[in-house]
Amino acid sequence: MSHDTLLGYFQEHVREHPGRVALREKTYGIWRDITWAEYGQKVRQVAMGLISLGLKKGECVSVISENRPEWVYSDFGVMSAGGVTAGIYTTNAPEQCGYIVQNSGSRFYIAENEEQFDKTLKFRKETPHLEKVIVIEMEGLKRYRDPLLISFDDLLRLGKEYDEKNPGLFEQRINDVKPDDLAVLIYTSGTTGPPKGAMLTHRNLLFMSEAMVAANPIRDGDETLSFLPLCHIFEQLFTVMINIRYGTVVNFIENTDTIMENMKEVSPTVTYGVPRIWEKYASGIMIRMSDATWFKRTVFKICMAIGMKYASLTLNFKPVPPYLKLAYLAAYMAVFRKLKERLGFDRVRVAYSGAAPISPDVLKFFNAIGLPLIEGYGQTEGTGVTTVSRKGSLKIGKVGQPLPGVEVKIAPDGEILVRGPGVFKGYFKNPEATAETLKDGWLHSGDVGELDEDGFLKITDRKKDLIITAGGKNIAPQNIENQLKFSPYINDAVVIGDRRRYLVALIAIDEENVIKYAQDHKIQFGTYASLTQAPEIKQLIQREVDRVNKTLAQVEQVKKFTIIPKKLYEEDGEVTPTMKVKRKFINEAYKDIIEAMYKSG
Repeated sequence: MSHDTLLGYFQEHVREHPGRVALREKTYGIWRDITWAEYGQKVRQVAMGLISLGLKKGECVSVISENRPEWVYSDFGVMSAGGVTAGIYTTNAPEQCGYIVQNSGSRFYIAENEEQFDKTLKFRKETPHLEKVIVIEMEGLKRYRDPLLISFDDLLRLGKEYDEKNPGLFEQRINDVKPDDLAVLIYTSGTTGPPKGAMLTHRNLLFMSEAMVAANPIRDGDETLSFLPLCHIFEQLFTVMINIRYGTVVNFIENTDTIMENMKEVSPTVTYGVPRIWEKYASGIMIRMSDATWFKRTVFKICMAIGMKYASLTLNFKPVPPYLKLAYLAAYMAVFRKLKERLGFDRVRVAYSGAAPISPDVLKFFNAIGLPLIEGYGQTEGTGVTTVSRKGSLKIGKVGQPLPGVEVKIAPDGEILVRGPGVFKGYFKNPEATAETLKDGWLHSGDVGELDEDGFLKITDRKKDLIITAGGKNIAPQNIENQLKFSPYINDAVVIGDRRRYLVALIAIDEENVIKYAQDHKIQFGTYASLTQAPEIKQLIQREVDRVNKTLAQVEQVKKFTIIPKKLYEEDGEVTPTMKVKRKFINEAYKDIIEAMYKSG
């Protein structure tokens, strides 16, 4: 079997290492190993089951589920049959799910449970082409009769029987898959209008798996923890592409509430997360240390000062004096080593932050405690990664150098342009959007940036998000927002000021940390809204804003802020599944609050 797609590597693992562990899941409190042999058997049965139901080469199958083995069985089963996987976020409303099923033309829909199946009942009239909904967990549906519904177990049985009756068909379908065939549709989160399906080929996936590992090597026995949504390209990079190409071990979390606990249990060697996760870890450490004894607080403060100084030098390629090396070694042995063990980071060889810009302070914080956190940059349309820092070669404020085989250049207006084997085929059934994004083989990213003399890329901001003040000054809001979010008390910040005389900010507080602050300082509140309006909490946030303002030029300083009186929810359309704020939506939803900040003078 050829190695020009990931399917060939997958079958090689199944054939040559059947007893090795490929995946792990926690059931009934115990981590269960899934070997490559079992993985291969399930993928084969899914593929043959779908073929028996009539799946043709090039057709899409939609999948909606939390991270679990059945997701990847389905994904590789679909691809092995020559089909295309279209992942759907479990938090999507029925209308959004229906849109993807309709747009992708999916005749088959794999759903996790009764909750996800119920959504199909609300859009089935709009998708008459939908033939079968295959449900993984049948609890609550065992006595339900509907020609649309079959269980995942029934699909596996169908596949096993069809395979026995049609020997060689599975291998034939795999061999029919070519590198330039579509492998997956990754739907954008739709921050501006309906989501668009980015078409990624088998060639795209294989290239990205190899290019990422060329930048930061994978070792035999490396383990990852799967917890970001699997329909997002960032999670697919590690749980699908790199796992299949290099035979790593993927550990699936129990649920989104147990990420930190599962991290401690698994102690992965390679880990990754969106900036919000790293910010949460950092603020959690700082808040816990504020509760420690005077002695522990003092020791931690001294060690962090040493660590930050050490990180500042190493991250800027400057020599570290011998005395600082010794001081850092002492700080690491006394504090940082134990801290990493408690967090589950003791085995981490490299950690990635991606999907959104991360604050340089957060990056420096983790490198100071000995966790090699590096940043990458890219988008779905480039198969996830365009540039990435190499371990030991990191510049603060930069998102690394292009991957091997990827070209990056800056357009005259500052836009980042990308060319290489990872660039997507276009948007599904959307030639207009494709023509706007792909021009002469170059992917127009929509981001503004700069390349330095060493080829390191700096992201200034989203092209459409740049603020031009009434005085004509160009300001990148992301830098200011990232500094604000480094505060343990601020969850999100949206800086506003386009065509205005000065900048203002909408701020979403970190509920857990602010409630603790309120309890420690005996501040009375009844609801979340009343907490955000408490004068003492406003003063707390004002101090955090003042701290950031001291580091900014006069024109960049936030003159006023308002605490948003509610939490930001994906379900309300305020943030994406990877916790990026939908700036346009927020500006519209809170326009009265924004205007009030300007009207008050």
